[in-house]
Amino acid sequence: MRRLFNFEKKHEPIATRAVFHGRLTRNGFLSLATVALSLFLGCSGYMYFEGMGVLDAFANAAMILSGMGPIAPLKTSGGKIFVSLYAIASGLLLFAIAGLMLAPIYHRILHRFHMDEEETGEAAPRPGRRKR
Repeated sequence: MRRLFNFEKKHEPIATRAVFHGRLTRNGFLSLATVALSLFLGCSGYMYFEGMGVLDAFANAAMILSGMGPIAPLKTSGGKIFVSLYAIASGLLLFAIAGLMLAPIYHRILHRFHMDEEETGEAAPRPGRRKR
């Protein structure tokens, strides 16, 4: 986990574009892997609890993961419990993936603000306001 968010510190110079693009690429691949794993778990659950075929299970898992809701009605109690838990986990996963994807961008923006403060000795002026 430490390597995942191994960004430069406040007093260090800002990362090069190559390092920044590498971070975006790494976090993008991790996000895709997380989505793929979640789809696999969802398909497996639908196949086990509801007895669906691969395509129907994939369609239902993808719809739940995207926040749209299931396509087919649920028949078993185990399937209903699984889908309820899968939907909750998918909703939370949406925020985790968004944070993972945006972390390098937010860090770069905040790091630039700190660089401006250190160079001038004061906070960066707000856009639209003039110094007097």
